[in-house]
Amino acid sequence: MAKLHVDEIFDGITELPAGNFEGCAFTNCSFTGADFSGVSFEDCRFSDCDLSNVRLAETAMKPVWLANCKLIGLHFDDCGGFLFAIHCTGCQLELSTFRERDLRRSTFLNSQLIEVDFTGADLQEVAFENCDLNRSTFERTDLRKADFSTARNYQLSPEDNRLRGAKFSSDGLAGLLTDYGIVVEG
Repeated sequence: MAKLHVDEIFDGITELPAGNFEGCAFTNCSFTGADFSGVSFEDCRFSDCDLSNVRLAETAMKPVWLANCKLIGLHFDDCGGFLFAIHCTGCQLELSTFRERDLRRSTFLNSQLIEVDFTGADLQEVAFENCDLNRSTFERTDLRKADFSTARNYQLSPEDNRLRGAKFSSDGLAGLLTDYGIVVEG
């Protein structure tokens, strides 16, 4: 049976201790390229950490808070699905995937979500508050009641995604019209 770390604080480490984690905090850690496969993180917080290219096969994130973290090349679609939720604030999230992932319990705030793949994801009622979604992919994505009103640089097809009740600012409407070849000037 794996060791359970409860309410521990890890500061500046580069190697994840063996076991599972509940209520733990990770600060200023660099886990670039680490293997988190099969590890469970429950109610854990990562602040100012680099998790780029971490392997996430069957990793449990229920939920995980990420603040000011570097998250490049992550396959969140490989994580375990039960109670999956992440909350990103001020993060650099790039070249990552959430394909077919249920993200209804997740939040994205003041983050860069560059070239993130949300194909087939369930993003109902998710808010992208002050997020840059440049080159992110939304195909067959459930965006009902999602909030893009303060998001920028998104492009998505109204015909290829479920959008009923989604919120957009007038400044972002061009991102909905790209597929139609319509140029919005303003």
